[in-house]
Amino acid sequence: MRLTANLLNVFDHVISYAEIEIEDKRIVNVTILGAEKVGAPYVMPGFVDAHVHIESSMLTPAQFARLAVVHGTVATVSDPHEIGNVLGVKGVEYMIEDGKRVPFKFCFGAPSCVPATTFETAGATISVKEVRQLLALKEIGYLAEMMNFPGVLHEDPEVMMKIQWAKAFNKPVDGHAPGLRGEVAKKYIEAGISTDHECFTYEEALDKLQLGLDYILIREGSAAKNFEALILLMADYPTRLMFCSDDKHPDNLVAGHINQLVKRALAKGHKLFDVLRVACLNPALHYRLPVGLLREGDPADFIVVDNLEDFNVLETYINGQKVAERGVSFLPDLRSPMVNQFDCQPCQSADLAVEAPAEHVRLKVIEALDGQLITNALEFPARIVNGTIVPDVENDILKIVVVNRYHPAPVAVGFIKNFGLKEGAIASSVAHDSHNIIAVGCDDESLARAINLVIEAKGGVSAIQDDKTAFLLALPIAGLMSDEDGYEVARQYTAIDDFVKKILKSSLTSPFMTLSFMALLVIPSLKMSDLGIFDGQSFNFAKYYFEN
Repeated sequence: MRLTANLLNVFDHVISYAEIEIEDKRIVNVTILGAEKVGAPYVMPGFVDAHVHIESSMLTPAQFARLAVVHGTVATVSDPHEIGNVLGVKGVEYMIEDGKRVPFKFCFGAPSCVPATTFETAGATISVKEVRQLLALKEIGYLAEMMNFPGVLHEDPEVMMKIQWAKAFNKPVDGHAPGLRGEVAKKYIEAGISTDHECFTYEEALDKLQLGLDYILIREGSAAKNFEALILLMADYPTRLMFCSDDKHPDNLVAGHINQLVKRALAKGHKLFDVLRVACLNPALHYRLPVGLLREGDPADFIVVDNLEDFNVLETYINGQKVAERGVSFLPDLRSPMVNQFDCQPCQSADLAVEAPAEHVRLKVIEALDGQLITNALEFPARIVNGTIVPDVENDILKIVVVNRYHPAPVAVGFIKNFGLKEGAIASSVAHDSHNIIAVGCDDESLARAINLVIEAKGGVSAIQDDKTAFLLALPIAGLMSDEDGYEVARQYTAIDDFVKKILKSSLTSPFMTLSFMALLVIPSLKMSDLGIFDGQSFNFAKYYFEN
């Protein structure tokens, strides 16, 4: 195969009109024919998502790849700790094997924090011994995000042993340290942490770079959006940045991927080769990915775009195979084996009732923030009816509950603001990181119905308006993913998302993604565990009300 186009050399920052010859999946010859040719298409390395949880797309790896290649993505650095928290090492192995079914370059990590904390119920544990066994696999390229930064700072023996094993196998260690600054950030970095994707301010990211962190990841997912806050770093640190999505729902993946960040960075006036370094080169080099970079002898992984202004992806190639052209994916629509762990009984509205401890109660209310994973802690007077605390829909104080999906247990209940629902309830078995069932609603009856829909399906996202109107997107694989056609899953997700925003009146950009992160205890301030309300500042449980 021969391809003639304007070739972007990401090492020398040169554009030349060239002929590329491909044999046996590799580039065997690059012939420079002259200077850049006006009107000819442009060929460049494919994009890499430097940190993503495939499970958050609600798709299997094979289906994720099918959608991603359309946007010029040829590889991902994928942390499988979502399914790891449900199924342990078997879940990680499931992701690896499913990814092998398509010609896409998945680099999976060894989950470092399963369970994420000891303050919640997960479906599995991945021990130090199992982390070592995973790191020994060729398919495992790194130690996945070390969320337990307190364990690093306090030199917890198990945490430090996982990091030491990664060093022994010469594999990078990903970080996760929201808000960490100064000397404590320095200690965290010096333990061997090489990246961080949790910076939500320019100042925090700059501080970590100046303290010696190898890379800051600019994240733009379905819930957490840090591009605008961090993109200014590209002017001075193009060799130390990467793009990532972290968590991306299927409707957003259909719309675009890393290509969107490339376009936005270029539109802000950043240099072409700086942007491509961040989108293609830096992750390939840091994680030693088997991804070609348009050199002779490299795997034939590249994309063709129409021009350097519109940047529309015309074709995507992986190992010399054309996997997408003009918005159409050529990867097969594959079914996958079913794996799961779900053992809980339907709940009743009475299970969700909260008896008022006094005549007047001041509630601790979680404030969800649109576009962020962090939350605030607010104080509001409780609305009490017949001795029980009920949602105050008029003031947007709704009830949030978490149901243990691994074995029967009491329901954990709290209160939350900013979901904006005017009626009904929503529920999901996607609840980072232990993936119990989490729900937000305006009344106990709607909450119970939404939760029970998820339980009956053994995983999914649901929305309830009244006795007649209900939506469910089933996620039968680990309660996290579907193996159905990714475009159909995206269509169904769009329908339920629109219903929640237009009919139930949620004010959030991505209500289900935000809901899923209300259980992520390692991100402050207040969150919900299946064991109760959790204060991420003190790293301990809290009551749902203020005592006099």
